[in-house]
Amino acid sequence: MKYALFFFCLTLGLNVCAALRPVDYVEPRIDTKNSRWIYFSSACRPFGMVTLSPDTALENDWGSGYLYDEPFIRCFSHIHAWQLFGIPVLPIRQLVVDKDLTEANKASFSHDDEVVKPGYHKVYLSDRAMTAELTSTTRVGFHRYTDASTLLMDLNRSMGKENKVLACSLKQCSPTEFEGFVVMGPTTRRAKPFTAYFIAQLDRATTLKTVAGEVRDCITNAPLLLVAESAKTPLLLKVALSYTSLAAARNNMSTELPGWDFDGTTRAALDDWNTWLSRIEVEGGRHDQRVKFYTDLWHALLGRRIVSDVDGAYLDNTGSSPVVRFCKRGPDGKPLHMHHNSDALWGSQWSIQNLWGLAYPEVMSSFCNTYIDMYKNGGLIPRGPAGGDYTFVMVGDQACNFITSAYAQGIRDFDIDAAYAGLRKNAFVGGIRDRAGYETGPNPAGGGMRFYEKLHYVPLHSEGKNWHREGAGQTMEYTFQDWCLSQFATALGKTDDAKLFAERSLGWTNLFDTATGYIRPRELDGSWYKKFEPVTKGFSARGFVEGNSANYTWFTPHAYDTLAQLMGGKAIAAKRLNEQFQRARDRRYNANGKTHADPWIDYGNQPGTELAYVFNHLGMPWLTQYWARQVKEMTFGGTTPWSGYNDDEDQGQMGAVSAMLALGLFDIEGGSRQTPRYELSAPIFDTITIHLSPTYYSGKTFVITVTNNRVEHPYIQTAILNGQPLTRYWFNQSELKKGGTLALTVGAEPNTHWGVEE
Repeated sequence: MKYALFFFCLTLGLNVCAALRPVDYVEPRIDTKNSRWIYFSSACRPFGMVTLSPDTALENDWGSGYLYDEPFIRCFSHIHAWQLFGIPVLPIRQLVVDKDLTEANKASFSHDDEVVKPGYHKVYLSDRAMTAELTSTTRVGFHRYTDASTLLMDLNRSMGKENKVLACSLKQCSPTEFEGFVVMGPTTRRAKPFTAYFIAQLDRATTLKTVAGEVRDCITNAPLLLVAESAKTPLLLKVALSYTSLAAARNNMSTELPGWDFDGTTRAALDDWNTWLSRIEVEGGRHDQRVKFYTDLWHALLGRRIVSDVDGAYLDNTGSSPVVRFCKRGPDGKPLHMHHNSDALWGSQWSIQNLWGLAYPEVMSSFCNTYIDMYKNGGLIPRGPAGGDYTFVMVGDQACNFITSAYAQGIRDFDIDAAYAGLRKNAFVGGIRDRAGYETGPNPAGGGMRFYEKLHYVPLHSEGKNWHREGAGQTMEYTFQDWCLSQFATALGKTDDAKLFAERSLGWTNLFDTATGYIRPRELDGSWYKKFEPVTKGFSARGFVEGNSANYTWFTPHAYDTLAQLMGGKAIAAKRLNEQFQRARDRRYNANGKTHADPWIDYGNQPGTELAYVFNHLGMPWLTQYWARQVKEMTFGGTTPWSGYNDDEDQGQMGAVSAMLALGLFDIEGGSRQTPRYELSAPIFDTITIHLSPTYYSGKTFVITVTNNRVEHPYIQTAILNGQPLTRYWFNQSELKKGGTLALTVGAEPNTHWGVEE
């Protein structure tokens, strides 16, 4: 019955699809069965500071926030960001007093009458006969509660496994306005406290009370009740955020949402999302494919939050005490970019770098400027800032891939000299590479750079503390980053550096074991790690960062010719990789809910998201076309709350991978080559129109058309680029940036003659 109903919905969707806008296809609840705190935000604008949504679970980092199968809503909170949280609100009928007020007053609800769209969430709280609606601007959350007059604000409530509240306060400023703050305590990843300031306004006179009933001028560290005068009309609440001051929060409110038009704000949120999503318009394909594609784009534009105010102010927390600084401003006094809070860029060379460079170059610019601002403030280019400080998430210098890609793609409105200086510093002892996962010092060495500088690889070692001290995985990351730096240095005329980093970029060859044919960890004395297996058990294989040798061996996007030669030739290498895909089919090419140590192909985590496109470099592009289609359909094809991403959707990275697979465009070097190029597989849509940024690119649109398109037709037969036959599997990005057309014909059988030309 469930499947019959789903089929009916799909059929209905096909009949009305012509009337739908890109935003109408987005289904935010895809794969929310076991999502993360940072995964889901419904009432949110693109990269919004406010990320207002229901929380059905609060106790963990994973499995926290909005989980589809949970039957209760614990609160509606305003901050769902990397290492940031806070400001919960919940309407109540009658307060249940208990040690855990949030748990005691949780609300039951059903998905049957739930409405979730980008920028809007509506849910009926059945046990108290109330309707809750949420929307937002970038920095202001907007609530509408029908048949409610009392709101519980348990500001002292911790959210997530480590996210503790050190202090909180609320003060009534007028009958309808309140101001307050929440101080988030340090976590394993974010080493310093961080404060969120807020202004709350209601549309009617409201009384502030504590649970005990006492009223003071300023109430601190106590669960609070906001009791409004009347419930005859829907109760409206606005909450404006700032991470710099109460005055800034008030300015964010007056600038973005001075009025009380809830429906108008909802329409504006949907229109805002539609504008962003419409950068890429698709036609044809199945309805569920369009649903997944625009949900993928939504993910890629969602998770890495803005933390600067409307005037460009942001908190620099890299020093001994917090300092308010400002983003660069234009002649009109307005900020030229935003400042961002962000999880790792780990693996972004195969995900958001490709997508943002294609359709959202201004986002790449904003992130480059954020990272360079932090370098100027704190002395290091970060790899995942939170709370205005470094988190040292994952390994290596992930910003190296990102910034060099932006430069190569023509996105250059940032301090290029500072960028190069910061990236070069990170590439030596004392730079950010020297800190393994979440290693805060004071004398970090888990990154193993003293070994890498001497040996050009990192052995297994126990220096430093915390996670991800895995020498082989670190080596593969570092050597690719060195290649990116060599490309950047060459472009800037720094020939000595270019030669140095190019030589270091082949250091991975020191870990290639000809006896096994795999990248294999070495011990401190140079001997091979004896218990080596290409796939094994556990969260990660020894020596590899959230992965194994079967996946990491192919982590050489800058040197596939060399890798193939070490394996015995391109044909042998292609045969080996093809067998890995065949062995991974029954698990849908990912860990399938298990660990990252044992899958032969792992499209559920960052280190393996390039693998389908490796065949292009081994002389067999038709295998890229076949396996890219298989991965798109089997790994990323789901559109239910129990499918779609399968594992680690880190703030849009897997969404970006899925989107690029749908478009049939990919850059295995992440755009960091001096002349970036797009590799091809078959798109899943009949027509794709990419609207190019007039700020960064000279063309208006690039249009891809596909003839004979079907799911069972993954093989490219012919390609015509701007009226001329294209016989290679790639074309230069500069061709796309000028605008034009790419016409593909696809079929059910491989054309083994097309695309083999390098």
